[in-house]
Amino acid sequence: MKRIAFCLALIAAACGEPSADSPHNLSRQPLSVRGWIEDVEGAERKQIPDLEIARRTEQFINTSLWVEGSQYASGGVAENGAFLILDVPPNNVTIGIQAPGADGAQIVLQNVPGSADVLIPGILLRPGGVRIIDPNAIRVRVPSNESKARPTGQMAIVAGHQVRVIATPLRELNDRRDYPNPGGFRPVATVK
Repeated sequence: MKRIAFCLALIAAACGEPSADSPHNLSRQPLSVRGWIEDVEGAERKQIPDLEIARRTEQFINTSLWVEGSQYASGGVAENGAFLILDVPPNNVTIGIQAPGADGAQIVLQNVPGSADVLIPGILLRPGGVRIIDPNAIRVRVPSNESKARPTGQMAIVAGHQVRVIATPLRELNDRRDYPNPGGFRPVATVK
């Protein structure tokens, strides 16, 4: 009789809710969040282009980011400041950033629909927050079977800025898993 009671208790425990760290808590409609960091606000810039490139490269190498409350999101920061985070939960989420001179910087996303690609170009980091250089350049795209991109009528909030959610044809979303290209320093002169 004790064995039957033990087996029933074991079955009941197995049928319960998954724990917080269970793989069952992965979102079935994760976001991709991409963009690039321009610099840390107030950083001392070098006058010589090669030294400035080295300073910023060193800064980006020492920058880390994470998604608060999500152990499954993954990504990183490239040497040119471009970043990519995959498997970000939808809706409301906070991305934490740790960089030299910008402790505790955060990007807060609100009302972002599932399966969206969020592009945040031109971020200036500062302690406890961020400043977006051109808020009009932020994009929130969701996959669509339509032939043309069109606004969905939904609004997301990215780093405090309202952004239209755009339904985008699938063929135009093939870059959502790639690091964006922020451009970069161009040589002052080319010697052949």
